[in-house]
Amino acid sequence: MNPERVFQVLAGPHVSEKAAIVADAANQYVFKVAVDATKPEIRKAVEQLFKVKVENVTTMKVKGKTKRNRYGYSTKPTWKKAYVSVQPGQEIDFTTAD
Repeated sequence: MNPERVFQVLAGPHVSEKAAIVADAANQYVFKVAVDATKPEIRKAVEQLFKVKVENVTTMKVKGKTKRNRYGYSTKPTWKKAYVSVQPGQEIDFTTAD
């Protein structure tokens, strides 16, 4: 995979309370990804960037919320997140990406 595309596909880790629980319980990691990214692209990007073997990728689109401001209503952008399961015994360390 093209090195530039790796960083276009993976926007970064999604840090939340639910993501921390899933990481501990099911050896899954949550990433914010490009809206046009496919599951095979996400799999290749994670394997190439973090040097782990990916078992499964599950994606979901998060619909942007409607917010009210002084100009009326605006909608936050819709984004996509991916739950990436890695093989047992492997883990992703976000501090050292080679």
